Amino acid sequence: MQTKNKLLTLLVLSAGAAASIAAINKFIKVTAISKNILAEPEALCYKWRFGNIHYTKAGTSKPLLLIHNLNAASSGYEWNQMIPLLQEKYTVYTIDLLGCGRSEKPNMTYTNYLYVQLISDFIKSVIGHRTDIIASGESASIPVMACGTNPELFDQIMLVNPLSLLNSSMMPGKTAKIYKFCLDLPIIGTLIYHIASSRQNITDKLSANWFHNPYFVKAAQVDACYEAAHLGTSPRALYASVKCNYTKCNISNTLKKIDNSIYLVGGGDFEDMEERLNEYKNLNPAIETAIIPDAKALPHAETPTAFYKLVQTYFQ
Repeated sequence: MQTKNKLLTLLVLSAGAAASIAAINKFIKVTAISKNILAEPEALCYKWRFGNIHYTKAGTSKPLLLIHNLNAASSGYEWNQMIPLLQEKYTVYTIDLLGCGRSEKPNMTYTNYLYVQLISDFIKSVIGHRTDIIASGESASIPVMACGTNPELFDQIMLVNPLSLLNSSMMPGKTAKIYKFCLDLPIIGTLIYHIASSRQNITDKLSANWFHNPYFVKAAQVDACYEAAHLGTSPRALYASVKCNYTKCNISNTLKKIDNSIYLVGGGDFEDMEERLNEYKNLNPAIETAIIPDAKALPHAETPTAFYKLVQTYFQ
């Protein structure tokens, strides 16, 4: 009888704890998206087979697709500083990748191949022309692999701070699979995700890893990232996939074969950036590289004028 009472008490306490955590999760989500920073006056939507994709379009010349970093806190907002500069010479498209920003966020495992299909389908269905591409950070492998599969869709490609070739080819291990299992748990997984994507953690990441000068990190940038990280049905699904290396792939063989013009741009504040860029050049000597001083992961947001000059130089 005493054992039964203890079990009953434990069940009641567990249910109460679960209800409390669920309430905390809901409160965090509601407050995170309350400012509506990412709202667009005229939102554009591409109805893709795995979910609706948010995108923007500005300008009336040659198409240029901008792809943000593959991160749960990233979105097309990353390119806001560049659009006014680029739209005079290009029709500029920004896209929120599936699982990011204002696009749908289905509860699934996200892979590089999924995004290769998305970008290829988007160019075919929405842009309708051979296009230039600029991709940032962990998204750099996407246009490389997509161009290897459908070269007719792509013209010039610029990769901003791409991962090292070794990092890009990492595969999920046992520890990653256990961690993903924990993140996939509805209540506990959401709490873990909310801690990882808290406003403070996002602020610290922007200040320490994404910007060379932490004083350039504006409140609006933090708000946009914080909101992007909490919008949608299952924002933690992409976080789990990225964290556990499901979105990575080995691009070395494809990189060797691509005939398109490829330009690599690195933030000068990364110690290993020159070595990283040289890895790519060793595989494909036709690749051109440049380093922007006083910049880290987001030179297009931190030093937009310098970045725009590079685009003008390369994309002639």
